[in-house]
Amino acid sequence: MLKDDILHLLSSASGLLSGESMSRELGVSRAAVWKAMEALRGEGYAIDSRPGLGYRLTAAPDLLSPGELRQPGRSVGEKVVCLTLTDSTNNDCRRRAAQGEAPGLVVVAEEQTGGKGRRGRTFQSLPGKGLYLSALLRPQATLAQVSQLTAWIAVAVCRAVEEVTGLSCAIKWTNDVLLEGKKLCGILCELGLEDDGRLDYVVAGMGINVSQTSRDFGPELSSIATSLAQHLDHPPRRAALAAALIRELADLCDRFPREKDPYLAEYRRRCVTTGRQVRLLREGAQAEALALAINEDFTLRVRYGDAREEDISAGEVSVRGMMGYI
Repeated sequence: MLKDDILHLLSSASGLLSGESMSRELGVSRAAVWKAMEALRGEGYAIDSRPGLGYRLTAAPDLLSPGELRQPGRSVGEKVVCLTLTDSTNNDCRRRAAQGEAPGLVVVAEEQTGGKGRRGRTFQSLPGKGLYLSALLRPQATLAQVSQLTAWIAVAVCRAVEEVTGLSCAIKWTNDVLLEGKKLCGILCELGLEDDGRLDYVVAGMGINVSQTSRDFGPELSSIATSLAQHLDHPPRRAALAAALIRELADLCDRFPREKDPYLAEYRRRCVTTGRQVRLLREGAQAEALALAINEDFTLRVRYGDAREEDISAGEVSVRGMMGYI
């Protein structure tokens, strides 16, 4: 839509943009540019107009729009789809992948009715409260390498949050991003395989809690979950957070899986699991262990009470802290 194109130009500009330059770049009339400007103003975007000089975006509402989120020429974000409602952004990406969508697609939604967490759990997706984003990726990597992708994405999420808010995030192995000991973001990667077992695509889904209150979480979740709003005077605009995250995902995809060392080092630095007692849950059985280290392949090295050591590549791990296990 022209409105999205205009918004992209305004949000990317460092100064004033003339109506003539926008009409020339987009191949439309000055009247069409003006009409798109008025439509954006009607949605709450504040656009300063200076006769003879041009236009400048001065403020924006907390809306998710392709015009602000697109990353032209990047490996992720060339195409962005913004939905008001979906069952799951991961599901939407999978459906589009089945129809031949190109890699790099990003799908975001205001609300999910069937947001997915690990091990078949639901992910709370209140309308307008969080950033629910999925990306369609087709990495040139082996299945063993792709199994490490979730850990890379956890680092990317931490970087995006810190860029936008200045808040320092941690990671609980393997895929929970924490803020002051509580869960801020969950990550779910789902694979699409060819009939012969080769990798077709990866859908990487992220759900970041942005403006939820403890009342939104309810008594069951408020002790273990948090949002950015609970640590800031004002939560960030979701569009700013989404744009930063898309940029981080694009950088990640440009480096995956070759440039592992910086991501591994940062993952180890941020990981709160190592050096602590953990509870392992696999196939319905529980076991206590000491988390020793993050291995080169992002698996977790643990030591049991009988001194036996093992590398854990899957399963659920709870970390013992001051308030019990998280």
